[in-house]
Amino acid sequence: MNNAQQQLITYLRTPVAIRERCDRLFKLACTDSLPYFYCDLSQLDKVASYVIEVIQEQYPDLNIPFHSRWRHFEVDNIPRLAELEQKLAGLTPLEIAQTKFDLVIVSVLLDAGAGADWQYHESETGLVFRRSEGLAVASFRMFCQGTFSSDPAYPLQADAQALKSLTLENLAQGFQVNQDNLLLGIEGRLSLLQRLGQSLSGFPQMFGKSHPRPGNLVKYLLDLSTSPPSSFPLSTTGVAGWGIQATEKLQKPSLAKSQLSASKILTAVLEGLGNIWPGRLAIANVNLGDVWLHPAFKVEDDSEHYVPFHKLCQWLTYSLFEPLQELGMEITELEQLTGLPEYRNGGLCLDLGLLKLKDTSILKEPQLPGSVAIVEWRALTVSLLDSIAAAIRQQLKMSPQKLPLVKILQGGTWTAGRKLATQLRVDGSPPLQIKSDGTVF
Repeated sequence: MNNAQQQLITYLRTPVAIRERCDRLFKLACTDSLPYFYCDLSQLDKVASYVIEVIQEQYPDLNIPFHSRWRHFEVDNIPRLAELEQKLAGLTPLEIAQTKFDLVIVSVLLDAGAGADWQYHESETGLVFRRSEGLAVASFRMFCQGTFSSDPAYPLQADAQALKSLTLENLAQGFQVNQDNLLLGIEGRLSLLQRLGQSLSGFPQMFGKSHPRPGNLVKYLLDLSTSPPSSFPLSTTGVAGWGIQATEKLQKPSLAKSQLSASKILTAVLEGLGNIWPGRLAIANVNLGDVWLHPAFKVEDDSEHYVPFHKLCQWLTYSLFEPLQELGMEITELEQLTGLPEYRNGGLCLDLGLLKLKDTSILKEPQLPGSVAIVEWRALTVSLLDSIAAAIRQQLKMSPQKLPLVKILQGGTWTAGRKLATQLRVDGSPPLQIKSDGTVF
């Protein structure tokens, strides 16, 4: 690999690259210079007002949590996380954070679109869930049952050995898949977790040497922070194998001065998980992940055609914030990350006319993620989410610090997109259909 290739790979793994490349397509859309979409910015204030209505329904005091996987675990106000906390009672703060990383990393990687037909029956509550919440509850229950642990004595973990050994039967059973309850892209989800297990062993500095697991990323991120803690109980032996000495008095260490930027967390996620994505585009045999091509950029250099999104990795990054904050770490520069280019946010823009289709023939057949139309839709969604966020803050007279994008997504655009889809289409599907392989959305 030459220096130019390394620089390009590094650049494409940054939120700066996501915004810059998406904004270039956005400018073309605003001048009606793209083949499939154009933007009608006269609808921006209307969209912002609608999202504000949805926010005020959900969070009337505007005390909005981050958009993350943790929200889905508590669907229907069932205190599943309190249940998890009880199971983790007696662990050190670091070990609790590691367990939560194990859970949320696996759950997010299983979170690609489920389709309109699949459902999950939660035996513990008797409730039935679909789509993202169903995937969250199913993965939560699988985690608690030890599906992702290679050691029956310590079920509440995910480790390399168990992930590599996971079978389609294991996953199908956990998701209650059968001939009458099909889940889109289940093979792709399985491959993703198996490759995760393989990748963990390849990055010992991130995931540990003797017992690689996603949760060891906590230690790596703590070491990256501006004031790494020196008082953490880092033992990996002790009572119940959790690293707790029987006479140890557990106290939460002070991390008041520990800070880490959101983009550094995303970079770590992209580097550590880069090998798990299906082989699509690569530079010097380095898998680029959720990066695609668009021919609209009139340049001679092929590298300028790359459009990065890193949707699942950004979704995962947002979901890692809370366990780190529980350790006392301050996540800085939240505004660096982008909105998530998925079908709820994109559907909001399309259903309310902020985005308009020029070629309606693509509505007739599901589109591949790499198609020019889907790349356009996702790129314009990223840029429009920034515009919507700015309009919302202006109407509410709030600063980006008080109302960061990660809260607007939660409050917010994702919920508004789903609400509209339910009102406009019987099955609540997005306005544009995508062929999901279980690894993109």
